[in-house]
Amino acid sequence: MGPEKDRKHVMPSEVISDAIRPTLSEKAAAAAAEMISVGTLFYARNWVLGTSGNFSVVIEENPPDLVITASGVHKGRLTPGDFLRIRENGKVTEGTMRPSAETPIHQAILRERKAGSILHTHSIWATLLTDVHSSSHGIEIEGYEMLKGLSGVTTHEHREWVPILENSQEYVSLSQEVADVLRSRPDVHGILLRRHGLYTWGKDLAEALRHVEILEFLLEVLGRKAGNRPHLS
Repeated sequence: MGPEKDRKHVMPSEVISDAIRPTLSEKAAAAAAEMISVGTLFYARNWVLGTSGNFSVVIEENPPDLVITASGVHKGRLTPGDFLRIRENGKVTEGTMRPSAETPIHQAILRERKAGSILHTHSIWATLLTDVHSSSHGIEIEGYEMLKGLSGVTTHEHREWVPILENSQEYVSLSQEVADVLRSRPDVHGILLRRHGLYTWGKDLAEALRHVEILEFLLEVLGRKAGNRPHLS
């Protein structure tokens, strides 16, 4: 997501459920606690500066319920009040803040990948490399041992394709583009948004976290290898 500035405790009528619980249930709070730790880790690595990024975890599968970060919150200083529980149709059932504007992208990935967790980062390297490779509509990564950290990959000879989509503030239509890519490329482990950041996922939060670490490592390797070195203080 782009840095979200609006942190008002007001939600549009279309996402307000009939009975919203203002505090998280025990199961939702446990998922939030895990994502708070992820936010602290990602912030320390410069992957979610400012209010960038968003995280979600599935806590019910049939039908799916997500616990997701709220709009406009600092991911390095998350609290339990910075999360909401939402249904598959977008209705908020727990929490009092506005859901991330990119919730439709999370829902698209959930539907297409049956993911248990979805994580979105805004690293310097992802931002730079999506500009460099935008004309190719993706980045090909091959020959690195770290590729074996991706689910289902067993050799460094694996060729990973990371699609690049143009960024947009029209998140419903962008979520449809994400869904289309995932249907056409069932082998991918992540998607990049140009000048924006990385989306990846996993069967649970632990796998999604591992995928972020692997892909961010590989993006940095490619960036440094190509000589695209941002000034880091």
